[in-house]
Amino acid sequence: MTPTTAALGMCFPRTFPAALVTDVARRLEQGGADELWVIEDCFYTAGPSLVAAALSVTERLTVGLGIVPAVARTAAVTAMEFATLCALGPGRFLPGIGHGVQVWMDQMGVRPKSPLTTLEEVTVAVTRLLAGETVSMDGKVVYLQDVKLDQPPADPPPIVLGVRGPKSLALAGRVGGGVVLAEPASPSYVRAAVEAAGAPEGFVVAAFSAFCVRSDRKTAYEWTAPWLAGLIEQKNPALPALPFYDDLLKRYSESGVPGLVTMPQDWWTELGPIGTLDDAAAHIEALEAAGVHHIGLFPDPEVEHGLPMLEHVVALANR
Repeated sequence: MTPTTAALGMCFPRTFPAALVTDVARRLEQGGADELWVIEDCFYTAGPSLVAAALSVTERLTVGLGIVPAVARTAAVTAMEFATLCALGPGRFLPGIGHGVQVWMDQMGVRPKSPLTTLEEVTVAVTRLLAGETVSMDGKVVYLQDVKLDQPPADPPPIVLGVRGPKSLALAGRVGGGVVLAEPASPSYVRAAVEAAGAPEGFVVAAFSAFCVRSDRKTAYEWTAPWLAGLIEQKNPALPALPFYDDLLKRYSESGVPGLVTMPQDWWTELGPIGTLDDAAAHIEALEAAGVHHIGLFPDPEVEHGLPMLEHVVALANR
């Protein structure tokens, strides 16, 4: 994998108040950061609205959308949303589509019989519409009859797919423009995911990284260890790629959260930008070495703890 110089920015957690997005976007741009990644989860704040607000108050900042569920909107409406956002910030919008959490899709009555087929049909339809084509499809999920966008973008952005499983990653490599990997996107997991996608030419890789910088490592580890314990309990699919995964499970089984706090420093650096500012920089460099193009540092979801991390994001962007 050829090392890259990644665009670096911050994620806007679903729990942050919507009105805060313009201030966060301005501060990131003024500080020299490259990107803001908006998170859309049901039933929190709406991603396209937040992206539009962030684009409208900035001139240079790229704004990513990670991700809209494939079935929450029709393919044509998703394409309309994406084209409109491209017009609001030409060359500064990076759209993402994913399966969505299937329990949430159930709650809305839109859970598909085949999430894979659905994501493929929606991605293909939206890609063609953004390219300015007149599209007719009679798929298992997507039906379009002579649909053409009135204002397709002059330079359509790649659509990154927010997926995790091997079949979904293979799908991303086949029909998507790239992939956006949810936290914890360790360098080991990035390499495994790109390999599962088939590593196609020009494939865009975005990664979200759980971000916790403190003045000393122990404080950062104590803050983050309960989150890691939750990932272990949930059997997070990104964890098995870790080179120390078996040892991690053993340590947690024997010593619980306190055992995670005392993990070796290099384990924490592999997991995320966690520890001191220098540790965070080392993690970012490892992601770049793994071929990541876009890095969204994911702060604490509570505003009072997460928002102060913006200054650390800016510091790392200017490193």
